[in-house]
Amino acid sequence: MTELKDQILDAALMHVPFDGWSNATLIAAAADAGADEATAKALFPRGGVDLALAFHQRGDAQMVAQIKQANLSDMRFRDRIVFAVRTRLEIAEADKEAVRRGSTLFALPIHAADGAKAVWGTCDAIWDALGDPSEDFNWYTKRATLAGVYSSTVLYWLGDQSLEHEATWAFLDRRIENVMQFEKVKKQVNDSKLLKPLLAGPNWLLSKVKAPAKMRPTDMPGYWSPQQEPSEK
Repeated sequence: MTELKDQILDAALMHVPFDGWSNATLIAAAADAGADEATAKALFPRGGVDLALAFHQRGDAQMVAQIKQANLSDMRFRDRIVFAVRTRLEIAEADKEAVRRGSTLFALPIHAADGAKAVWGTCDAIWDALGDPSEDFNWYTKRATLAGVYSSTVLYWLGDQSLEHEATWAFLDRRIENVMQFEKVKKQVNDSKLLKPLLAGPNWLLSKVKAPAKMRPTDMPGYWSPQQEPSEK
């Protein structure tokens, strides 16, 4: 994100509580940041929607940075997930009304796909930051399951008036516990001598599903390193 985009986004957060994530907010924020309207629209082509997505993505980046700085080695994996989701919400705490306005925006049918993509991106960022090694169908199920937990927790958090959001963190713990119980049942089913033959076909099909490949720097067109330099003849 360019410095000017950050400046416009920072300025927008002053207007969102009144005008929502709208073109009016973008124009006012651009003026506050000293940018002309044409430049602002070039940076945020869809206006308030792109502005809201930029706000969400910046929060994700801040969350990833905090996860990577934290010492999680003594935590159970479920506690690492709780830590990541809680960190993401704590980052947004100062701009809770902006999150509320964003939830309203992405609840509209026309923007629902953008909202779903944003939530998926958050969950993908969490699993990646925690070092998820999945390369098969589990890559999708982990993110889909976390998306359900994250989305419901955000909605609970938006309406939570308890001291330091204690009710939200208790709700998050319950949701994670429900997921862990489901995973235990799934393992028991897969290990069952009675059911295992019945699941052989579906499991074989699922084993063919692979996680999307993420391009490494060395895979990018035009990438060059000294190790790739041809030797002189």
